[in-house]
Amino acid sequence: MNEGDGKYGKNFGDSDAAKNTALIDGVRQFALSVTELDMDLIDRINPFGEAYAILAKSMSEERLKQVAAVIAAKRINLSVEEARDLAKRALRFKQEKGRLPSLTAVDPWEKRMAEGVAFLQRRVKEENDA
Repeated sequence: MNEGDGKYGKNFGDSDAAKNTALIDGVRQFALSVTELDMDLIDRINPFGEAYAILAKSMSEERLKQVAAVIAAKRINLSVEEARDLAKRALRFKQEKGRLPSLTAVDPWEKRMAEGVAFLQRRVKEENDA
């Protein structure tokens, strides 16, 4: 060791301590405290997120779509006449497209027809159960 230049001597002075922490001090210039950041990353709070994650692992995609359809059908409020009219149009839709309208469709008219069908199905089920 060369004790003459003071870089590697056994007696560490104040200058050696400053040199040893130079890297840390440099990093501190760029690092921020997390509490100093003002960011809102929460889009929304979903209280059912954990339950959905558990169900998603144990249920197939088709089952989850069925559950979503049942939930969406319960939210529908139509008159019986309006639902019948929508169901008739849904039958024409099926003849033209080869499938029933979907509650999860992007097209609002297709979705509305599917709501009419779901409303009538729910109504018939409730009457049969009663």
